[in-house]
Amino acid sequence: MLSQSKRLTKNAFVREFWRVNAAFGMLVRLRSVPTFLLAWLCICSTSHAQEHDQTEAKTRADVTETHAIALHGEPIYAEDFKHFDWANPDAKKGGTIRLVGFGTFDSLNPYTFKGISPINTPGMYLYGFSELNETLLIGTGDYSPSADEAQTAYGLLAETIRYPDDFSWVEFDINPAAYFHDKHPVTSEDVVYSYHTLIEKGHPRFKQNLLAVESVEAISERTVRFWFKSGSNKPALFRVGEMPVLPKHYWQDKDFERSSSVPPLLSGPYALKAHQSGAWITYERQKDFWAKDLNVYRGRFNFDDVRIDFYRDQTVAFEAFKSNDFDVYHDYTAKNWASGYTFPAITEGLVVKEEVEHKIPSGTQGFFFNTRRTLFNDSRVRQAISEMFDFEWTNEALFHKAYKRNKSYFPNSEYSATGLPTSEELALLEPYKAHLPKELFTQAFGEEASPKSLRTRMRKALNLLKDAGWNLSGDQLIHSETGQLFEFEFIYRQAGLERVIIPYIKNLERIGIHAKPRLIEAAQYKARLDNFDYDMMTFVLSQGMSPSYEQRDYYHSELVSVLGSQNYAGINSVAVDALIEYVINAKDKTQLATAMRALDRVLLWQFYIVPNWHIDHHRLAYWSKFAKPTLTPKYKLGTENWWID
Repeated sequence: MLSQSKRLTKNAFVREFWRVNAAFGMLVRLRSVPTFLLAWLCICSTSHAQEHDQTEAKTRADVTETHAIALHGEPIYAEDFKHFDWANPDAKKGGTIRLVGFGTFDSLNPYTFKGISPINTPGMYLYGFSELNETLLIGTGDYSPSADEAQTAYGLLAETIRYPDDFSWVEFDINPAAYFHDKHPVTSEDVVYSYHTLIEKGHPRFKQNLLAVESVEAISERTVRFWFKSGSNKPALFRVGEMPVLPKHYWQDKDFERSSSVPPLLSGPYALKAHQSGAWITYERQKDFWAKDLNVYRGRFNFDDVRIDFYRDQTVAFEAFKSNDFDVYHDYTAKNWASGYTFPAITEGLVVKEEVEHKIPSGTQGFFFNTRRTLFNDSRVRQAISEMFDFEWTNEALFHKAYKRNKSYFPNSEYSATGLPTSEELALLEPYKAHLPKELFTQAFGEEASPKSLRTRMRKALNLLKDAGWNLSGDQLIHSETGQLFEFEFIYRQAGLERVIIPYIKNLERIGIHAKPRLIEAAQYKARLDNFDYDMMTFVLSQGMSPSYEQRDYYHSELVSVLGSQNYAGINSVAVDALIEYVINAKDKTQLATAMRALDRVLLWQFYIVPNWHIDHHRLAYWSKFAKPTLTPKYKLGTENWWID
């Protein structure tokens, strides 16, 4: 097979030929025989080279050909596996499941900067039903995460994965049975089109996730190859496997960048049947679905129809659930979970209430400072404001002691930093010691940062603020040099958070800080976050079992000014940037965990957010008409694996 450098040389020659040929357009218009003959020979040569490359790639000794790939270790399921252990292959098909969505949606295109699509509304990812396109691989990414193994992907649209030992490229053989819902086959050209469309016209996160890709080419109708940039490694393979495959014939004459209410063309188990923008959406199971008997789908996606009704208020939604307006309620409110389930359907056994334990890494949930604002560009100020959040009181008075305080950006995972840095972590951190607080190296985060007495925390906060140039005068905090009053706006989109935010703001008033709370509807909230138009806000950054390029979108300095990125805190740190690269390029699980814990320490000690809370179980209530697989999945809720009993 041609080496990468030789291949790029050959491709460069072909491009140069067409550039020169274009300059002699008159000869083409005159149907110059030599020009067309040369073009024909070049095309034939390229086609022959591609066939040669594909054949030799399959026979090279250093090339692995497989049905699945694990980032570390080996996949659980062998090539001939029949179904996942957490799915029941004998599950009945049919019936309808009615779910609840929160917020609203105004688009059915989940891949663009504009609009909000259903899958991008709060909590929708839990259910497993969406308007997302199928991917080459399944098990990592957003489309359908694994339920029982971390950082492992199996073939979906791709029936075969092929890559060399140095992971400089990867080939996917597309399943010849795969087709979109209009019966148009899925081809390598669709994959190539999807890559270019998503990085050029899609949401900025796609460009970040696919940064390692050098080029992509259709080797044949069913084989596509991605070349990776020098220094890239195994994680890059997963990122291209997670890329949604769009139908080129459907999108090529449409404006991909605009939000759209037109149902997208998909290839998965469900098609979008009907919807009312912002109110409800219905998905319909495709009974002639191309992969209905594929091992990764067997026993799953059993409902004929999936209906999702959207509510802006959780209290109203819960009343609708009690009235049997929908079937499943994932309860986010500790108070309601503790005292709200006294209605007749519970006592009559018509509604099941259960806590389902899981090992899903919790998201990075907190109150985010926008450090682009001068008010928050001093870490001492951010720490002072963090000190005034009284979690112990909040948990006892409002949450019935249901939650654990986040002391990590990656809670409920193996990536949480604990104790002092290990020698392996220090090797990564010490080159940036001049840019980091000395406490990071001498004490565990949270060891002394949050003494229980609010009065003690208040004294500490005032001392930090004084060191940063702010002095308390009466009931106002004033900057000693500029005379500026310390006041800011705190935006949020869930009315239920007011009972947490208002007491916090009152605590801030005790040290002269005046924060104005502002409830904002979902579309405006998204627009303000996309444009970094806020002082402080509340959010949850999704964290999975395979941390990689998404950490760039969350924390890398290159994204500080990229509208639509999720670097909401405006983090601009050489240490953070370097540690993210260590995360992306980790060679094994040990290196990954070390880099993630070091990253966690740096983020914590810079106080970019006021950490919130988490639980390690689902609070779930549902009308008792469902059956579930015997094995409870540990990494997902698994609603898509239920069926009507």
